[in-house]
Amino acid sequence: MQDNREPVLSVITVVYNNVSDIERTIRSVLNQTYPRIEYIIIDGASTDGTLDVIGKYSESIARLVSEKDKGIYDAMNKGLQYATGDYVLFMNSGDEIYATDTVANVFSAARGADIYYGETEMFDQNWQSQGRRRHKVPAKLNFYSFRYGMSVSHQAIYIRRSLTVPYDLRYQLSADIDWILKALKKATKVVNTHQYVAKYLVGGMSKKDIARACVNVSKYLSFITGCCLLSLIISLLRFGFWPII
Repeated sequence: MQDNREPVLSVITVVYNNVSDIERTIRSVLNQTYPRIEYIIIDGASTDGTLDVIGKYSESIARLVSEKDKGIYDAMNKGLQYATGDYVLFMNSGDEIYATDTVANVFSAARGADIYYGETEMFDQNWQSQGRRRHKVPAKLNFYSFRYGMSVSHQAIYIRRSLTVPYDLRYQLSADIDWILKALKKATKVVNTHQYVAKYLVGGMSKKDIARACVNVSKYLSFITGCCLLSLIISLLRFGFWPII
């Protein structure tokens, strides 16, 4: 028997000492026209006033956890533990769901998909648009779409919760790719929504961090797809690809 109910979306926001940006993120979630959203915030024991901002919206937040963690992926795993929705979406502090009707439009794009995905628009620290990610999302997302790195940002992919597993903390800078690939291997219906679904705040990685990210992601992809470090670096230079967004 077909389930015709609207799915519940668990939106998970991870934050630590980001008082300047957290409210934009919260409002982008709570202002959605889609009614079936479970909102979870995982805070890393902020001390800068972030918790005061979050507290203004406490009645609309399904779960707030504030405690120290072992890094962003550990915090994201905590969010997954508390999620009860049919699908999960990570919208971390500083980023936004694209428009108030985005979630409704995502689920209306097709019924019963295992994964939905779309485009991301980039913004600088002054919240000025930098346009679409240079690394355009693939027309059809599959295992090989990630041969040059993170082809879809985690803010722009909705995954059926039953397909997800905890982030593997061994991959400090490429756990996103590993997590999505594991879900893709189980998915039977993957839908490109052909729309912008997220706004991403460019974070300003240092050159040293970029180099570390390239090596880390390359090692992982070399293991699963045979990609080489050279091809990853070429992708970074040619397309402006940032491995961990």
